[in-house]
Amino acid sequence: MDRFSEIKAFVTVAEQGSFVAASERMGLSRAMVTKLVSALEARLGVRLMHRTTRRLSLTAEGESYLSDAGPLLGELDALENRLSQGAARPAGRLRLTAPVSLGERFLGAALTEFCRQYPEIDIDLSLNDRRVDLVEEGYDLALRITQLGDSSLIARRLLPVRGAVCAAPAYLQAHGTPVHPDELAQHNCLVYTLTDHTGFWPFVDADGSEQRVKVQGSLRANNGDLLLDAAINGLGITRQPRFLLERALASGELVEILHGFDLPQLALHAVYPVRRHVPGKVRVLVDFLLTYFQARQESF
Repeated sequence: MDRFSEIKAFVTVAEQGSFVAASERMGLSRAMVTKLVSALEARLGVRLMHRTTRRLSLTAEGESYLSDAGPLLGELDALENRLSQGAARPAGRLRLTAPVSLGERFLGAALTEFCRQYPEIDIDLSLNDRRVDLVEEGYDLALRITQLGDSSLIARRLLPVRGAVCAAPAYLQAHGTPVHPDELAQHNCLVYTLTDHTGFWPFVDADGSEQRVKVQGSLRANNGDLLLDAAINGLGITRQPRFLLERALASGELVEILHGFDLPQLALHAVYPVRRHVPGKVRVLVDFLLTYFQARQESF
């Protein structure tokens, strides 16, 4: 028997004045209520009630226990009600983490619109270019661009994310333009470190098989914008999601290369810890972001 049930049975009997009334109130048999109260007394090692066929009264220890247990039980009931309502009703603080580049480009406008629609939800956003441990660090939700494979998390795919391999015209003029991925070994490649294949860039062959090309260079970083700036300034070749590259491609600051070789498709995922009940605030934010990002697919 759990302590909560024992305490609840005792308090209900004391408030109702009888085991019969308490059993009706709790939806349990009289025998079960009696068993719960007896178990509480046995665990505490004191008698809490005097019981006769006609009358029930509390002992001095019972009066003392009721004075403390009654308010405590009320707080526990209130806590359960708040949590239960929070699981269904979108309200409360929500801790969200996302990559810096994605957040700076899209989340300001997205979360402004979301907060107007759901004023009872308070967003606590952390932009991090590192792999955050959601459970250990207490986050409710993360946005990740990846090929997700962590079974300890629930992931909802929001939209596909295209990638491209690019370099500045000045770099290509000075070092030549690679026409096959194998040629990247002779080039200065600017490597993004937050992937499962750091040091290798995967490509998809015409038959659908994946090959990994070893790359290296003078700059590695965990932030795509920093690598983008380095590429624009002619340091080397970079491989990035298109939403980071579009402006530089449109202006001619960068040129896409290796057109005939596809990249494995990544996706933007909303990721959250496995829970028995997903809080309402998480559920509505994921639904909102799905609609928001799918309306902007051309940017990805």
